Formats: sequence, C-alpha cells, structure tokens
Amino acid sequence: MKKLTRKEEEVMKILWKLEKAFVKDIIEEYDDPKPHYNTVSSLVRLLQDKGIVGYNQYGNTYQYFPLMTKEEYRSSFMKQVVSDYFDNSYKSAVAFFVKEKGLSPDELEELIKLIKEDK
Repeated sequence: MKKLTRKEEEVMKILWKLEKAFVKDIIEEYDDPKPHYNTVSSLVRLLQDKGIVGYNQYGNTYQYFPLMTKEEYRSSFMKQVVSDYFDNSYKSAVAFFVKEKGLSPDELEELIKLIKEDK
C-alpha cells in the first residue's frame, strides 16, 4: 500500500465516517476555513489512483466510497511504522509507548491479558 499524506488521511477519515460521499459532502465535514472544491476533488482522485477509493458515477457527478476499511489501513500503517522505526520489533514498539506515554500498571496488565488471549 502506498503511504497517504496527512491531507489524504483527512479525506479518508471523512469517507470512513460517511461511507459514501460526493465531494461537496466531504467539504461540509471540514472545519472552517473549508478547503476549495478543486483541492478536495484532486485529493479524492489521488486516493482513487492509489486504489483506496472507488466511485459510482451519476451523470457528471461522482459519489466516492472507501475500498479499504479503517482497520485495514491502521493495520498496514502500523506494520510499516514498526518496520521503519522499530526494526520490525513489536516488543520495541510497545516498550517505546510504555516509556513515552507512561502507561499505568493497570494498562500494562490489560496489554498482557490481550497478548495471552491472542495466543
């Protein structure tokens, strides 16, 4: 999967929320100041070229929808982060978050429980 830019991720978050949307619907979800129509339209086309967004055509209008779920993207994204920044070590990634975020003992116990349940 190709990496998404921050702007592309913003569009995807909106599409995951709406499930199907025209460009004008996507723009309505943005806070003010809202991006220009052509900007959002270009972002959606880029996502379409990357195979992440599909569309239905109604005359000259296109309704877009995600081809990848948020969970699929999250999984792919996290695998790439672990590979790029933690030498493919999930242990190192978890250790980083434990140190950086100061997880409580209860949260660590919950993580251990999840790991044990997964095996």
